[in-house]
Amino acid sequence: METNIKEKLKILHIGADPEFLSPVIFENYLVEIDTMDNVFSVSQWITAKGLPDAIVCERMIPGSNGFDFYEFWIDQFDSEKKTPFILLDDEINQETVARARQKGIEVVFVKPISSETIISKVLIMKQTISSPNSEMVSGMIAFKPFKPSMLKRTFDIVSASIALLLVSPILLVFSIAIRLESRGKVLYFSKRVGSGFRVFEFYKLRSMYINADKRLKELAHLTEFSETADNHGKLTTDYIGGNTSAMVGDPRITRVGKIIRHLNIDELPQLINVLKGDISMVGNRPLPIYEAELLTTSDWTDRFDSPAGITGPWKVVTRRKLLSMSHEGRNSLQNKYSEIAGRSHYSFWKDMWIIFRTIPAIFKKKILK
Repeated sequence: METNIKEKLKILHIGADPEFLSPVIFENYLVEIDTMDNVFSVSQWITAKGLPDAIVCERMIPGSNGFDFYEFWIDQFDSEKKTPFILLDDEINQETVARARQKGIEVVFVKPISSETIISKVLIMKQTISSPNSEMVSGMIAFKPFKPSMLKRTFDIVSASIALLLVSPILLVFSIAIRLESRGKVLYFSKRVGSGFRVFEFYKLRSMYINADKRLKELAHLTEFSETADNHGKLTTDYIGGNTSAMVGDPRITRVGKIIRHLNIDELPQLINVLKGDISMVGNRPLPIYEAELLTTSDWTDRFDSPAGITGPWKVVTRRKLLSMSHEGRNSLQNKYSEIAGRSHYSFWKDMWIIFRTIPAIFKKKILK
């Protein structure tokens, strides 16, 4: 598939060994990640290529440490602190967090970490820094993916395995129907942001013709909610409690796609995401990257302290109530599950309550459509 490169990003990694593949194509960005191991190499690199779009620095670097390098960087190149700076560490401890906060380093990531997760966070930070009306995320200095309890993970694996076994005949039938109706792959892969801002491939049965994403902006008049084009040229919506592109009579959807969407069959491959550990059976809605980039304040980033999920508090709300909620109300709903799984002791029975309410909620939404 042909990729439309919108912009180039230069990220400078400070460390002993290259840990990231480069160049990387991420969304519409061509990203170069160069590794340097000392301040002299950094100075030469900047002389040759100019200032980078972001700095990713190891806590321990040859002959020094990330904190000292941060002071050098601010003193020599970035006195106004306009370049995103991310500190990498092998583990998170209170001393590292406290020292980073004292120095003014806003983000600490725990290794191992993918280049996609780094790039996603850099884009979010760049938007925050460039916007005079937004505040840098506070209170979330250490971004580490949610680690589920043994009970929750066991339930996820067992329930997803049984569900996949039961629905496999349905998946087979509709996979054949999708291939017969239109060319292209049966599965649709999209980048989503989960806990700890980790980016992963989100699986769905393809319900649209290929290259449907490119037609999103021209079909804005068909959407059910108010939508605007964001800074990345993508269409974003005021409705983040459900599908980003809830269109009436969307011409991009195939005939088979209409059926699988109406019956929610297109979402069944997400059970594979559960088995892989990308998401849980119950959690927050996995956000597309361009939506996650808009959640840059501490009011809305609590959702990334807890897992993404197939269902959650956002899915048991009736369609009528969802439509009547304010933008802030819908955002607050997205944060609600963090109170269940991320900030307090995990409750298995709260997950069961959400699952049992999901089934009737889905049927009510189908009836109201």
